[in-house]
Amino acid sequence: MGSAGDVQALVTDPRLVEERRGQIVRAAIKLFSEDGYYTTTIQQIAKQAGISTGLIYQYFRDKDDILFLSLKMVLDTYEQEIPTQLAGVEHPVERLCVSMWAYCHIVDGLREATVLAYRSTKSLRPDRRVLIKDAETRTNRLIENCLHACVEGGYMREVNEYLLSYQLVMFAHSWALKHWILRDHYSLETYIGEGIALLIDPFLTAKGRRGLAGVAARTTAFSSDSLITAAASKATPATAARRRKRPRAKAA
Repeated sequence: MGSAGDVQALVTDPRLVEERRGQIVRAAIKLFSEDGYYTTTIQQIAKQAGISTGLIYQYFRDKDDILFLSLKMVLDTYEQEIPTQLAGVEHPVERLCVSMWAYCHIVDGLREATVLAYRSTKSLRPDRRVLIKDAETRTNRLIENCLHACVEGGYMREVNEYLLSYQLVMFAHSWALKHWILRDHYSLETYIGEGIALLIDPFLTAKGRRGLAGVAARTTAFSSDSLITAAASKATPATAARRRKRPRAKAA
């Protein structure tokens, strides 16, 4: 038997393996999310994917293989896409905001898979659970490093960087976990802006708030009215009165 991360296929063409596995994983994520991992059968996955049951076994040995690649796909996307979005971004506060923006956008594109990760990681065999947890830890470290740079540079007051990084990650995941209700109150961009206002802005120093105001002014991704208002008001003396009048988020 190979290592825990090995998912063996009988097909040897890498392009075909990637294409077919993507097709099967997408079908499996939908069924696992709707019906649960244990009640979903290989036959149902094959039907959802529009292929034969026998064909699945050309690319996966069993259902655990399919679940493992489904969860790994989510974490691989975090690990690849967040650094890509941070490339060329120098200001520590901007890097922290961009990392949160990227995380939330990835979650939005993979909502079913994100929910599945919470629901079914425990269903993996133990050695694979370790791999998934390790991958999650690496992603969290990306956020923690951004926080550390803000503190080290004097842009953020001393905070528990480890714990705050988890709060930011949980905020991103909540867009998927509670999307059924959040979507009625926020667009994704407004949700991100509110998260920055709640979880980043209060910890910034005056120097950091000047950086945040610059981010809000030039980055259309952070379009929350309350974020922009708060950032602008903290650059002027009339902070307290304006914060008391902070507008409610508009419905999407």
